[in-house]
Amino acid sequence: MANALDYFESIVRVASGFSNADQSASLEAVLEQQLHPFDKRNVHPELPAKVRTFFDDGHYAESTFEAFKYLDKVVQQLSKNNKAGEKLMMEVFNETNPTLKLNSLSGQSELDEQRGFKFLFSGGVVAIRNPRGHEVDQMDDVDTCLDHLAFVSLLIRRLERAGYLYGKRETLG
Repeated sequence: MANALDYFESIVRVASGFSNADQSASLEAVLEQQLHPFDKRNVHPELPAKVRTFFDDGHYAESTFEAFKYLDKVVQQLSKNNKAGEKLMMEVFNETNPTLKLNSLSGQSELDEQRGFKFLFSGGVVAIRNPRGHEVDQMDDVDTCLDHLAFVSLLIRRLERAGYLYGKRETLG
């Protein structure tokens, strides 16, 4: 029976002018067009809805700003620390006595990872969030925004992997 169906499928493909490669490429193109850019770039689904709303409305700098505000708020709540921005990130993720440990800190590689992420979290709020919060006419294009949102997503996923969000240690409420 399977051979009969395979034979019928090949007849239909030939009759319609599609080879297997053509049909696969055509189907992939249709699926690619139907995916939202957030799905293509694996933007974290827990970002607030207004991040996507701003993005869909073409307000890319505002979308980025809202995503980084969310990240800042998540880190504040998880660490129970009322500081914000660079000071918050440098304190909370410091490698000598962190409030939020991203690993067990047992060995140089893990200390280096903690230190590196301290700078990634801090650098994100300083270099990406702050200009969008302090400048009047900050403009981003769609690709820059998607890069920023992918970066925020990476940081959120690192917190998840450490067990802080949506899992073992604490759920954001």
